[in-house]
Amino acid sequence: MTAATSRKTAAKKVAVNKPVAKKTAVVTKKAAAPRSSKRMSRDEVREMFTRLRELNPHPKTELEYSSPFELLVAVALSAQATDVGVNKATRKLFPVANTAQAILALGEEGLKPYIATIGLFNAKAKNVIAACAMLVEKYNGEVPADRAALEALPGVGRKTANVVLNTAFGQPTMAVDTHIFRVGNRTGLAPGKDVRAVEDGLVKAIPEEFLLDAHHWLILHGRYVCKARKPDCPQCVIRDLCHFKDKTAD
Repeated sequence: MTAATSRKTAAKKVAVNKPVAKKTAVVTKKAAAPRSSKRMSRDEVREMFTRLRELNPHPKTELEYSSPFELLVAVALSAQATDVGVNKATRKLFPVANTAQAILALGEEGLKPYIATIGLFNAKAKNVIAACAMLVEKYNGEVPADRAALEALPGVGRKTANVVLNTAFGQPTMAVDTHIFRVGNRTGLAPGKDVRAVEDGLVKAIPEEFLLDAHHWLILHGRYVCKARKPDCPQCVIRDLCHFKDKTAD
């Protein structure tokens, strides 16, 4: 074997043995919630919420707050964080500053130590301070009960606005988080490829008498029963109404 041939053979071996990076490792895509092939009927939807209401007549958010402003801040902090984690932070923050004026006086660097245990706290501190500045400038520190005004605040999107409008101001809005998106798709209540499609489907499908509290019933059901990895189907109060094919066994 010539020297040139030996070099070519060695090069081929290196190329074969060299790890090849997969494209899928570069771009990660979040798995979509399992979708039911069949949509719930109107009678099934009514029965579903009748049962959820009997189980929990007065559902409430698990975020701790005492004013629309405190709720706005808590919801803004809850993105990619647990309610438990947010409550731990706000229990320290709100006794010190629980108005737009007071938090604005803390400043971004003064706010950070209170929320440092929450994910993305740097960006959240910046948004909260900017939102407080706008509330003070335009609304005398009060939280407006208007969707467009809320969504114009830094760090406030449609979901946050829906939570505030529903929970603080009693408007029949539907805030769709990962839990509600999953429940809407799994059960056949409101299947949809994206959050807005599920939101619109829920508002259309849920009878008016249940709509005000529906957000809370669905999020609690998704958080504690219809869980992502292993839904607790044997203990589910709506198991016989749900169209999810892969129910967990007893």
